[in-house]
Amino acid sequence: MRARKAARFLRRASVSCACALAFLLTVSAPISTVAFADESGDLPVRTDLIEFSVRNQLADISDPIEGWNRRVYAFNTSFDRRLFLPAVNGYRAVTPDPVETGIWNFFLNVSEVRTFVHSLLQLKPRSAGITLGRLVVNSTLGVGGLMDPATSMGLARLSEDFGQTLGRYGMPDGPYLVLPLFGPSNLRDTTGMAGDYALSLVGYEIIGLSDNDLWPVRWTLAGLRGLSSRANTAFRYHETGSPFEYEMVRYLYTQMRELEIEK
Repeated sequence: MRARKAARFLRRASVSCACALAFLLTVSAPISTVAFADESGDLPVRTDLIEFSVRNQLADISDPIEGWNRRVYAFNTSFDRRLFLPAVNGYRAVTPDPVETGIWNFFLNVSEVRTFVHSLLQLKPRSAGITLGRLVVNSTLGVGGLMDPATSMGLARLSEDFGQTLGRYGMPDGPYLVLPLFGPSNLRDTTGMAGDYALSLVGYEIIGLSDNDLWPVRWTLAGLRGLSSRANTAFRYHETGSPFEYEMVRYLYTQMRELEIEK
């Protein structure tokens, strides 16, 4: 059983790497470029053939509402460029780097509660033990999670969520979805977001924010978490130069989630 799972994991990883390589070849030149060449200019490579190959790799992902998803993708692009990234740039400009790092560590520490619960639900006692150790160490020695001494102690950060738990027990991912503001998802992962939100509230409680404290500052924390998360995400819409970025994001998200479930 483990050998078959390992073989599937390696096969999917190989396909992902091959597709990513083709994607990188495609986006390494402007969209208007019709061919690549070596330094002498004598060995052109047909980009239309590369695109054809990659599109074949991406064709089997369920996306029945692709038209709607593309409109949401366009909305997210506009929101990101016009509002989100300027806000992130302002946040980074006024926040000293150590403070910015501390804020990000704080939210990562809150997410340890989610990972701990889902490690138990997925019958991963070792992962649950490591995550519990991280939560205790960083919530105490790390001053409520603002610092991350657990990593320097050899307790590597793990990540589990409700979507992974549902997938672990056989729930299919369902159709691909692009969520407003949140980006790529699928029906299974979107369903799991509500449960993970509830666990985040438990996380705030554990680190000392009571229910009475949480309600007045909920939107402030949500906004700050969004800014911190975006500041720590390198992806920028339509900076790949690829004419089929939507398909590539869809494929990479789907493969990433499958690999996370199988690990």
